[in-house]
Amino acid sequence: MKLSLIQMNTIGDKAANLKTAAELIESAVALERPDWVALPEVFDFIGGTRADKLAAAETLPDGSAYKTMQDLARRHGIFIHAGSILEKIPGEDRLHNTTVVFDRTGQEIARYRKIHMFDITAPDGTAYRESNSFKPGDAIATYPCEDMIVGCSICYDIRFPDLYQALVAKGATMIVVPAAFTMQTGKDHWEVLLRARAIETQAYVCAPAQTGPHSIGKETRQSYGHSLIVDPWGHVIAKASDGVGFVSARIDPALAAKVRAQIPVASHKVAIA
Repeated sequence: MKLSLIQMNTIGDKAANLKTAAELIESAVALERPDWVALPEVFDFIGGTRADKLAAAETLPDGSAYKTMQDLARRHGIFIHAGSILEKIPGEDRLHNTTVVFDRTGQEIARYRKIHMFDITAPDGTAYRESNSFKPGDAIATYPCEDMIVGCSICYDIRFPDLYQALVAKGATMIVVPAAFTMQTGKDHWEVLLRARAIETQAYVCAPAQTGPHSIGKETRQSYGHSLIVDPWGHVIAKASDGVGFVSARIDPALAAKVRAQIPVASHKVAIA
């Protein structure tokens, strides 16, 4: 099975972002012929004020980001794990940060709303308060993809191993982490966390990422990039360079079962009071 991860520098211009996303998917399909393609977190719109985000958001299944990805999946006969989209919530002034997945026919087969909110203070004192604009989801999500079950997560979720164990309990042998990691946390934590989750779950971990600058008012923030595919043993088998583009790898769906048989972690778990 061939995977391609799209790495983007999303900005506060939704039409431009969707055009870039579509062009990158078209290029990946032409050059790599993947079975499955994934986009980064908030590939449709990043930055701006709360009002800007609300204006760019969609009511699913309507909206240009949803329809664009659905059409690309159907036209190219590929699975598209559409990173995350800004989703309107009727009657609310906050949004959901939502993954939508399409199969080879363009049928929606999964929807996941980010559970863990990025409310932190970075080492340089910059405050991030995702919960001011986003409402957390409350349910995990998996979906079938050829011979695999794929689990959904988004960015900050990577710091919560219990979510990943819950996805494995639902049968996941690949887990996806679309992200917009900050430069400060990314340079120290990104690859370590992704490899740790892969080793713990004995599953493939695929992480398409945002890269480069975006603006929030007069402030410019940097995303770390370095999209990764990690195998169930914890090896990085594909890693994107700096900048916009894509990275691909061929994976073996049977490898998770092989690794789990070699080190049967699941059967060794004990209840700890």
